[in-house]
Amino acid sequence: MPKSTTIGSFYIKTATADMKEWPRDAVLYQPYEEEQILLAENASCLAVRTYLKMLDLPVVVEQRANAEFISPGGKRTKLPVLRVENFLYAEFDHIVTFIDDHFNKSLKSHLSQDQKDQLRSSLCLAENIFTVAEQYISWVDEEVRDTITKKRNGCVYPFPLNHVQNFRKEASVKRQLRLADRLNVSLDKVIADVDTLCQNLSTELGQQQYFFGEQPTELDALVFGHLFSIFTMKLPNNVLALTINKYSNLNQFCRNIDHTYFSPREQVRRLN
Repeated sequence: MPKSTTIGSFYIKTATADMKEWPRDAVLYQPYEEEQILLAENASCLAVRTYLKMLDLPVVVEQRANAEFISPGGKRTKLPVLRVENFLYAEFDHIVTFIDDHFNKSLKSHLSQDQKDQLRSSLCLAENIFTVAEQYISWVDEEVRDTITKKRNGCVYPFPLNHVQNFRKEASVKRQLRLADRLNVSLDKVIADVDTLCQNLSTELGQQQYFFGEQPTELDALVFGHLFSIFTMKLPNNVLALTINKYSNLNQFCRNIDHTYFSPREQVRRLN
């Protein structure tokens, strides 16, 4: 018997279903971009949107104040949330797996087994290091937390619920950082992790258009989501952007994907 559960107003199937064609009414839920979304959440949402575009799978992006609470869960941001018929999946890796399992669509089919193993390793490392750094900057750096993060995270809630929501979110993020052993370290250490990652990514990319040659993979979508979000989200402490900006080929990589997959109407915040 297929298993099922209910989350909010959605009926979620957890067993494999026989879906062959991508539906026309697929929806991607995310927080409001201009007023509400935070750095790590924006990176995750953009990575998924990019991945869907690379697969040529149409989706309606719906911005909602309660997008996080629609989510069935996740390891990091719980966002974005993809609804396909009666299915809900959240976060980049879960959405990628769902699309591969149910529609047999992915960007890695042309890779060798060794390259697929390398891809999985690079995806895990990049997602972890970038997300930790984005959450650290947003919730541990006092200037960013007090002038940007709390205002954006709490803006859709009335007083005093905005303070309750900020307290809840900060506690949740700091638990994640503690588990990653990055809560009680210096900002310099977090930035050093990002710098080392970017050095490796820059070397892997070289002069290629994508990390594995002429065709994009899941890694390209994920890295673009994080890099582009860091480049374009305005923060009082822009040390992350300055760190990745040292790598000119990563900067050009972002420009190429932005111009290839996003129309001028969608390019809300362009790279300088």
